Amino acid sequence: MGKINFIKLRFNYLILFFAFLVPFSAGALSLDDTLNSLASISQNSRIQFRWDPLFQNGVFYMGNHYGTFNVASADGQSGFLLVNNREIFNVPLPYNNKGQLVFSDVFVDTLKTSFTRLQENDSSVFRITTIIIDPGHGGRDSGAIGNRTVNGRNMQVFEKDIVLKVSLALRDMLKQTYPDKQILMTRETDIYRTLDYRSDMANAVNVGDKEAIIFISIHANAAANQNARGYEIWHITSNHRRNLLDPSMHGYSADILAIYNSLLQEEFTTESILLADSILQGFGEIFGNTLPSRDRKANDWFVVRNSHMPAVLVELGFLSNRQDMELMTSDDGLQKFSRSLYNGITRFIGIRER
Repeated sequence: MGKINFIKLRFNYLILFFAFLVPFSAGALSLDDTLNSLASISQNSRIQFRWDPLFQNGVFYMGNHYGTFNVASADGQSGFLLVNNREIFNVPLPYNNKGQLVFSDVFVDTLKTSFTRLQENDSSVFRITTIIIDPGHGGRDSGAIGNRTVNGRNMQVFEKDIVLKVSLALRDMLKQTYPDKQILMTRETDIYRTLDYRSDMANAVNVGDKEAIIFISIHANAAANQNARGYEIWHITSNHRRNLLDPSMHGYSADILAIYNSLLQEEFTTESILLADSILQGFGEIFGNTLPSRDRKANDWFVVRNSHMPAVLVELGFLSNRQDMELMTSDDGLQKFSRSLYNGITRFIGIRER
């Protein structure tokens, strides 16, 4: 894990090259040629390249896979291509020719072969393909309302606005990390969505074998007791039963269908609890003692019980509490809420997909 973080820290600059026309020798490819060659094997993932000019290090990304290398000082020098921080290949290293990187066909073919094999392996393992973010309320439904004083003026703070800001920031972070996954939102603007719309949208997403969806509904709290504060994560109760399988889509008898439905119910409930725990951990890492945890709780909220997948409902804090509201109305606080959710979701995905 340390090596992966090291890579993320260092390869954070997009590559820049001068527009020189450089003649390449036989078996040599430009960066554009290399990217096009790698794109030819990519089924669903975008090919990306990042470059650190200070350390002369580069990395190619294809979905969750990556290949890192150092740049040689001259043509013909060999070195190591490291794929996914696990596999090492001794290949002719790319070198800089008058401002442009030059890649040997051996280097490109080795990376293509490795990425192809990893991509084939991906198709045979469990993957979370879709993350649905549900910003609560919206439009005519403001949700909880708080009051704050700005420059001597009393202003109302609406739950619908806070959760949308957090959700949009969360979406952008997840898209950056998972270019190969669908990151969907039940609303992206201040628009009213019914509860039925939200769960129906989630249930309408098609998944294949060994693929799954997770659903995160984001809200803010309020209470008559102005001292109440902190975040909490809700999941479905363990004794709630729902029909998760459409009988018309399966050729099983009623008895067998009931057994499968029960097993799926238990799986979704367990994974919802694990997702809730992971998000709680994400909040704890970011906020520490500055925002109290109200822990994981169970309730059959509409969007949770009607979404046929692992689902949680997150209450960020209390708009009725001055300290919580200050966090939820500051840029730094909103970023912390988004980062907490992001850390929890990515941890859950990493563990579940392994």
